[in-house]
Amino acid sequence: MLIPHDTRIALDIVVDLVNTAPEGGQGDGLADVAALEEFVRGHDISGVSVLNARDLKAVQGVRTRFAEIFAASDSQSASELINDLVAAAGTTPQLTNHDSYDWHVHYFAPGASVADHLAADGGMALAFIVVAGEQERLRHCEAPDCGRAFVDLSRNRSRRYCDSRTCGNRLHVAAYRARRREAAS
Repeated sequence: MLIPHDTRIALDIVVDLVNTAPEGGQGDGLADVAALEEFVRGHDISGVSVLNARDLKAVQGVRTRFAEIFAASDSQSASELINDLVAAAGTTPQLTNHDSYDWHVHYFAPGASVADHLAADGGMALAFIVVAGEQERLRHCEAPDCGRAFVDLSRNRSRRYCDSRTCGNRLHVAAYRARRREAAS
């Protein structure tokens, strides 16, 4: 599946945003404005000015909507959620080439809030996945103690874990040890 660079970046941001949600005993990765500022800085999100509590609440709402899209059971449900999200963000597609990036499309209006920025760009990236008939690539880690979101961009759509070095390896080692115990008894 060929995904343009800017769409891939938007998908990565969506996944990272969804994974800040307080689930599985982990705290909220966006618990305060300082955490939101760090998220924006860490993802090099352009055009964001001073953030406040209203921005935090709005971004947490966008995070919830993205999580609902990942959990959608079919493309019809996902498309309705995406359409609502993108419409509420007031998308204004425009070509841009800033900060040493070649030409790409921004879907948010100039001066948009960080929540609208994330909703528009992330929503359009998710729309690209649904339009391509690839919604099944929007997944959650199969490790019983994880459940983090990820986008499976493997060629054969076979990825099962958010990170094969941690969740995948941990489960493979546990299965190996169980087989060894069973063989020894």
